[in-house]
Amino acid sequence: MGRMAPTARQSRKLSFVREIIGIVLKGVRTLRKLVLLGWLVALGCPAQTSVQTDVATPSPAAGVPVIRPGVKLTPEMARRIEVMIRNKAQVAVDAVIAIGVPAQSDVSGYDQILVTLTVNGNTSRPLPFLVSTDGKTLAQFNKFDISQDPREMVPSAGRPARGGPENAPVIIVGYDDLECPFCAKMNAEIFPALLDRYKDQVRVVYRDFPLSEIHPWAMHAAVDANCLGSVSTVGYWNYIDYVHAHADDIAGTEKTEAKADQTLDQLVLQEGAREKVDAAGLAACVQKQDDTKMKASVEQAEADPLRLNSAPTLFINGEKVDGVVPIETIYRIIDEALIAAGQTPPPLPPPSVTSPPAAPDSQPAPVAAKPGS
Repeated sequence: MGRMAPTARQSRKLSFVREIIGIVLKGVRTLRKLVLLGWLVALGCPAQTSVQTDVATPSPAAGVPVIRPGVKLTPEMARRIEVMIRNKAQVAVDAVIAIGVPAQSDVSGYDQILVTLTVNGNTSRPLPFLVSTDGKTLAQFNKFDISQDPREMVPSAGRPARGGPENAPVIIVGYDDLECPFCAKMNAEIFPALLDRYKDQVRVVYRDFPLSEIHPWAMHAAVDANCLGSVSTVGYWNYIDYVHAHADDIAGTEKTEAKADQTLDQLVLQEGAREKVDAAGLAACVQKQDDTKMKASVEQAEADPLRLNSAPTLFINGEKVDGVVPIETIYRIIDEALIAAGQTPPPLPPPSVTSPPAAPDSQPAPVAAKPGS
């Protein structure tokens, strides 16, 4: 509990892989001789041949482009490109790199070539590179679709929320694990401070992300919370706040999952009674323990474009924030989102509120990460 997720962060630092081609190694565990080859994906395409062995053509006249659409690269030029890729990506010598015929690109002064890599009969899908028409520069540019509002990429409709209305200029979607101590810290300190400062300018939405592999009763707690949330929003938030604040006591002195589940069920039914909801319906939901929606929430969060692997995680108008970070950082992100929406951020709270004295040798709280993430 409370482990960092170093490989997820360190993988983003693989300079050439991210810088040159920007796609993550996937499904090539058997290719043990390839080091840092993060651009080999989608194995199974028809095997490609080696680098072109065509007879070299005469050198072009002065002013004539070295690289031309529809004209095969000379062996000398193809080798320059191959050596650059091998050296930068540390590709094993027994891997075969194939370079296609240049084609016209959308970038002025550059033509496109498709590069594949084959090892042990398995071939990557073609990867586009750009080579300057003077034959001096190899590059790859990643194109990203920014036509969609980033906040629309993170689902928030139909989920319990606090703060402003559905059309609030800033939507904060928090992925939460009710057994995670760092999620509890965010629930107790960060969210109240944000709502106090921004009022109706922000809307805080909760989504389920129980880390069942390391938090044994987190899924049960999420199911119970959603049972209550379907009949009482007030009861839902009372339950969320209580469980986060008393997570250490949920499993009792026995410290067992069975005791924790029993305590969670009792809390939900007691809160339902206080809110005067349908007791029989709530009890039936709790008894059923249908975790279908919770598992779907986790699967959706782990997939593109969100790619979560830890909790807590926030999305502030689509911008991802992992773990518990200084509140000044969150203020800055929200202020920038408000300005982008044409609104003026409220004044900063006094320093004593914004930056409480830190304990000696204190460190920012890490995220609770899934094993192997």
